[in-house]
Amino acid sequence: MPSPSKSWIAAAAGDLVLILVFAAIGRDAHARGDIISGAFITAWPFLAGALVGWIALRVWRAPFSLWPSGVAVWLSAVIVGMLLRAATGQGVALPFIIVALISLGVFLLGFRAVIALVRRISARRQHQG
Repeated sequence: MPSPSKSWIAAAAGDLVLILVFAAIGRDAHARGDIISGAFITAWPFLAGALVGWIALRVWRAPFSLWPSGVAVWLSAVIVGMLLRAATGQGVALPFIIVALISLGVFLLGFRAVIALVRRISARRQHQG
């Protein structure tokens, strides 16, 4: 695990990578051109939304917590991301909103839940040993 002072970097990198993975999976599923460059085109509104969540709730203070940090990043990524997509003429159909909400929830909350579990197990082992 990264040190507490550097953990926000790992959390931010995790959010960045997972949002890009979400976009790349979507691009690949719909066979929309180059997956790599296309992923960045698809991901930027969600990345901007995640950044809004990071800043609004100062997520760097507890970057791996599910609540409120993870929820703020997740919901900001989806809400702001969809607003930016709409403002720039990209698709915001209801099925896409639902898929984004579920997928980004699993990714952005899921990796934080895994980190919490690993930390809990590690703390339990240190306490026992």
